[in-house]
Amino acid sequence: MRVNRILLSAALVVLALLVQVSVLARLQLPGAVPDLLLLTVLGLAMVYGHTGGALVGFTAGLLADIAPPADHAVGRYALVLCVVGYAAGLTKPDTGQHRSATVPMLVVASAAISSTLLYAGVGALVGDTAARQVGLGSLLFTATLYDLLLAPFTVPLIMAAARRLERDPLAADASGTASGEGSYGWLIAGTGVRTNGKAARNGRNGGKPARIGGQRSVLLGGRSAKNKAARIKGVKRL
Repeated sequence: MRVNRILLSAALVVLALLVQVSVLARLQLPGAVPDLLLLTVLGLAMVYGHTGGALVGFTAGLLADIAPPADHAVGRYALVLCVVGYAAGLTKPDTGQHRSATVPMLVVASAAISSTLLYAGVGALVGDTAARQVGLGSLLFTATLYDLLLAPFTVPLIMAAARRLERDPLAADASGTASGEGSYGWLIAGTGVRTNGKAARNGRNGGKPARIGGQRSVLLGGRSAKNKAARIKGVKRL
C-alpha cells in the first residue's frame, strides 16, 4: 500500500474505532450495535480493491480485538473484517468509481449479514455462545438495519476521501496522451506524422515521408482553381 493510503486508512480506522467504542456502543439500542468500523473498511475496500480491503480489514479488526472493552478472542474480528474487506474490494469497478449507490448499499447489506454470521460462526468454534443467547435472527435484522441507516452518511464520505488522495500514474499518462493527441491532431494530420512521433514511411516512394497533407492540399487547390475558372467563364457568358 502507498503512503497516502496507509495514512488515510490509519486515521479513518482509529477515528471510527473511537466513535464506535465511546459513542455507538453506549446507545443501548436493541439487538446489535451500528458498526462504524465495518462501514469504514467497506468504504476503503471499494476504492482500494480486494488486496487493500483485506489489509485494512485485518488491521481494523485486530485493533478492535485488543481495544477495551473487547471480551472475545484476539484475532476473531480481524479474521471477519479481513474476509469482508477482501470480498468488498472485488466489487471495485474497472473505472474506479461506481456509477450509482445501488452497488455500495448492496455491499453494506451483504457485509452486515455475512460479518454477523461469520463472527457468530467463529465464536461457536471457540466456545462463545453469546449469539445464541441474544438470538441470531434479531442480530442479523438489527445489524443490517443499523448499518444501512448509517451507511449513507459515512460510506460516500470515506470513498470520496480515498479517491481524492488516489494518484494513478498510468491513468494520468493515458489522459495526458489523449489530450495531447486531441490538441495537436490537426497539426499531426497536416504534416503526415504519426502520434508516436515517427514519420509515416511509404515503401513505394523510396522510404520518403508520405505527404498526405500536401496531396490533399494540392487536390483542394486544383478543385478550387477549376471552380474559379468556371465562375469566370460564367461571368463572360453573361
